Order: sequence, then C-alpha cells, then structure tokens
Amino acid sequence: MKTEIKKIGSNQRELNIEVSGEIVKNKFSDVFQRVSKEAKVHGFRPGHAPADIIEKQYSSIIHQEVLKELVPDVYNKAIDAEGLDVIELPEITEVKLTKENLSFKAKVEISPEIPIKDYKNLKVNFRLINVASDEIKRAIDSLKEQHKANELDDRFARSLGYPNMQELERIVERQIFINKENQERARIENEIIEGLTNGLDFKVPQGLLKRQVDDMLRQAKMDLALRGISKEVIEAEEKTLLEKITPKAREQVRVYLVLSEVAKKENIPLNDDMPRFVMEFLLREAEWKEAS
Repeated sequence: MKTEIKKIGSNQRELNIEVSGEIVKNKFSDVFQRVSKEAKVHGFRPGHAPADIIEKQYSSIIHQEVLKELVPDVYNKAIDAEGLDVIELPEITEVKLTKENLSFKAKVEISPEIPIKDYKNLKVNFRLINVASDEIKRAIDSLKEQHKANELDDRFARSLGYPNMQELERIVERQIFINKENQERARIENEIIEGLTNGLDFKVPQGLLKRQVDDMLRQAKMDLALRGISKEVIEAEEKTLLEKITPKAREQVRVYLVLSEVAKKENIPLNDDMPRFVMEFLLREAEWKEAS
C-alpha cells in the first residue's frame, strides 16, 4: 500500500492512497465466490452457473461490493500506518478500481496538537456550604405566599405533605443545601476548566464545530417549537440563533478536545463518559484550598 499525505489546512490532510496486487485480487475473488453462491441465473441452480455468465451479469454488483468493503479497510489501515488522529469521517473522492488496483483520495480532519502540560495540580478554591436560618425563613415565606396561607403552622405543613413545620423546615433546608451544593460543584468544575484551558492556543476543527452548531441549533429550534413559536418565526430567527450559538459551540468543542487530550495521556477511554471520568480525575489530582 502506498500513501501520500498533503497538508491542506491546519487540521486537514489529503491522503492519496493506492493499493495493488494480491489484496485487490483476493477481494475480487472473495466477493465473486459469495455472489456466485447466491446469484440467480436462468437455467442454473444457485451456485452452479458458469463463471463467465456470473461475471457478465453481475460485474457491476461485484465491482460495487468490492469498493464497499475494500475502501474502508484500506483507508483505516492507511490511517493507522500514518498515525493520524482523525476526528471526522473522511471525504472520499477520485476512486478508481480495476481487477488489480485501487486508488482514491481521502480528505480528513485531524485533532489539533494541544500543548497541555500541568494538568495534575490545578488550583481549586472550595467554599464550605451553609444554610442560614433567614434563608429557610425566606423560602417558607415564599411557599406561604404562593399558597395564600394565613398561618405558618402544622396545618400549613400538612397541606404541603409534611407532618409538621419542623419537618417542612428540615426539607426546605435540605433543598437549599442541595441547590447550593450543585452550584458550588458547577463553579469548581468551571474553575478546573479555566485552569486547564487558560493559555492554550489551537484552532478548533471546522467539522467538529459545524456538527456541534448543528446539534445546538436543532435543539434550540425544538425548544422554541415546544413553546408554541411558529415555524415561520423560528426560521426567520435562525441567523440570530446561529450568532448566539456559534461562540458557545466553539468553546464546548475546545473544552472537549482539551479533555480528550488529558484522556489520551491518562488512558481514559474516549467514549460518552470520557468528560465525566476526566473531570473526576482532575478533581482528584487538584490542589484544594478553602476560599477565604
């Protein structure tokens, strides 16, 4: 197999791939045998038609099947051999196939080089979570107002499904605590991300960015539709939506690529759970300090 690589952009490469000889011949032979066993030829039982008739009637099918099986196989071997970290499906062009030779071009987008270094000792400033009595009081007063109650007593608590005011206050305190805990966790994760990505300069691959923008735009349109906004209004607002979505999508892709780089260095599987596992790793390895 012969592979030539041409750089056509910071994150794009064009591969000229060619393979010949036994690999191509064997694939044709393999496909021909499979087609011969199933081919329906008038006057012959399946699997018993002469080879020249099979070749004449099914040559196009055989040709297409060889391409379908051989191109992905040869492409993947070329990518592995060249050590390219491809992040998008290739654009295959100029495919040429004979009984002894296959050649094609593959335009691919590769992961950018991300010069990540000190990611094991990121600074985390944590805050102890407390719930003040006045916070509980404000929350319960809000409940009283919403339910137009006259008194804050056990009868009011029971109307909300709790045996008494003491239990209601305990539940309200717990809910406030959980909300604060979630907010603090989000703040800490943002602090980790900021420390991880600060100063890193690399170009976001356009293919990944487009996919993320498309997904976010689709979701935004769906959300508007569920709110009763007409299709015409949504379409008219698409440009405005794109202007809002694109910067967010770019940052999300940027963060994902940086997390992926940590995952590669720490042998964390690159699957759907990768961001969570990497964040857990970064939090374990971080330097924690209570905020003053």
